[in-house]
Amino acid sequence: MFLNFIQQVTSVLNDAVRSAGFEVNDLELGPSQHADLSSRVAFRLASVAKQSPKDVADRIASEVVIPEGSYIGKVEALGPYLNISASRSFIDAIVSGIREKKESFGGNFCEGRILLEHTSANPNGPLHVGHIRNSIIGDTLGRILKRAGYNVELHYYVNDMGRQIAIVSWALEHFEFDESSKPDHAIADVYIKANAELETHPEKVAEIDRLMQLVESGDEETIERFDKAVGLAVAGIKETLGKMNVSHDEFPKESSFIRSGDVSRIVDEIKATGRTEIDNGALVVDLLDYGFEKTLVIQRSDGTSLYTTRDLAYHEWKGERADRIIDIFGADHKLISGQLKATLNAIGKKEPEFVIFEFVSLPEGSMSTRRGKFISADELFDQVKVRALEEVDKRRPEMPDDFKKQVADMVGIGAVRYDIVKVSPEKSTVFDWKEALDFEKQGGPFVQYSHARACSILRKAKDEGLWDSEAIIAPSLLVEDTEIALIKKMGMFDNVLDQCAKELKPHMLAIYGRELADAFNQFYRFVSVLNAEEEDVRASRLALVDCARIVLANTLDTLGMGAPESM
Repeated sequence: MFLNFIQQVTSVLNDAVRSAGFEVNDLELGPSQHADLSSRVAFRLASVAKQSPKDVADRIASEVVIPEGSYIGKVEALGPYLNISASRSFIDAIVSGIREKKESFGGNFCEGRILLEHTSANPNGPLHVGHIRNSIIGDTLGRILKRAGYNVELHYYVNDMGRQIAIVSWALEHFEFDESSKPDHAIADVYIKANAELETHPEKVAEIDRLMQLVESGDEETIERFDKAVGLAVAGIKETLGKMNVSHDEFPKESSFIRSGDVSRIVDEIKATGRTEIDNGALVVDLLDYGFEKTLVIQRSDGTSLYTTRDLAYHEWKGERADRIIDIFGADHKLISGQLKATLNAIGKKEPEFVIFEFVSLPEGSMSTRRGKFISADELFDQVKVRALEEVDKRRPEMPDDFKKQVADMVGIGAVRYDIVKVSPEKSTVFDWKEALDFEKQGGPFVQYSHARACSILRKAKDEGLWDSEAIIAPSLLVEDTEIALIKKMGMFDNVLDQCAKELKPHMLAIYGRELADAFNQFYRFVSVLNAEEEDVRASRLALVDCARIVLANTLDTLGMGAPESM
């Protein structure tokens, strides 16, 4: 709804600017403490008008004409700013819109096809805590883009032929595989043993090199060995992703771009630019004019390709199938992602958009799969669920065990997802389950509890014969400050989605969810709902509770979190 408000403001202000004798491309609209929206356009026009920004703002405000029934209540100059306040029509339209659109409220204002890649961890062991920020950022961003209206396809790009996979394949031939363990954990066990063996006996590294050459040349037996190793690890990884409420549409493999000939073809395309040279036997790309002093290696001296080479072919393939390509990469990929983008630009291919995130860690420290120093995501989720169950049991001891477990699972995973995604990607973060599961703080459980509270209010009202969800209500009766604040906050949902989609920053939705929950709780704290004396006022306030339930549920769903009806 707020996007419609912005459209109307833009139209009215542009007309007023022209009537005042100016032309401008950007009204510089933004939030304000004094109104629902504010424009800084007077600053931009002051030098042209040879007047102070305040005089320009007054001049534009005097030309404003607000159409009848507009979402705009008034436009007034306050010093150099143009402050825009919403009308009663806008307030009423938000309530009516939520009640009409329900689960679809706030979305479907964009179009286009997007291929979004996230997680893509090497299949040499289970996902650990260091991986899950990629998964949660990527999945949440995918959900945001889908709700905004985009046709989104989510990819997990599988490294099925690199050195690490060669080591895993070799390890399966030399060490016992624990069939009783989750397969990705069993893969990590033999991978760790293999690395220790290779460090002790470096002459055996030649066997790994040979495997890599064989798989790239198309040797069927070696390919089958690699596929077996990768399949075991990916099966376990998919199970872990499912625990996080994360799913992918496709799992394209690196090797497919070798077998299709796409890698050879893109190497030839890069050569044709005149940017390549031989450096110590390897084929490298000169990207100095793009600001990269370090060359990009695209072919080893033995003629085999690298992950980067295959990634270039994969991105070329993606670019032919989507309007936008988005990759979620860790900060350790910052250089290579820039080189990847520059190389694609040099051969005239569609360039990806990147979300580069800093890493998440535990108080215990950093992690390495190769050396066996990691805390798996499975261990983290099991621990969080146990802690969440203790919290639910403490709060609802009278409830049956199946209820407690269901809520604990929902709250536990929700707490992890919220705590990870609430921090802007470019900032590092430490995950502390005690903080994440604190019901008293404004984290994931707080947002979920607000939804459960709304459900509880409506359930009680229905039991007492006070609530009919189909009854016609009068939004105009909702006039209290906390009622208006809650309605406006709900109306912001589409605008927040739009900002997240444009800036690729899902943490803004987490912040919005917390603010929405807070606005709902403030409303319920200061306004009588079930005990309202006038029947029509009570009905309107119950409808407002239902609207809050809907928008909270939509927000939680977009964050990949469950929306419990009772906690």
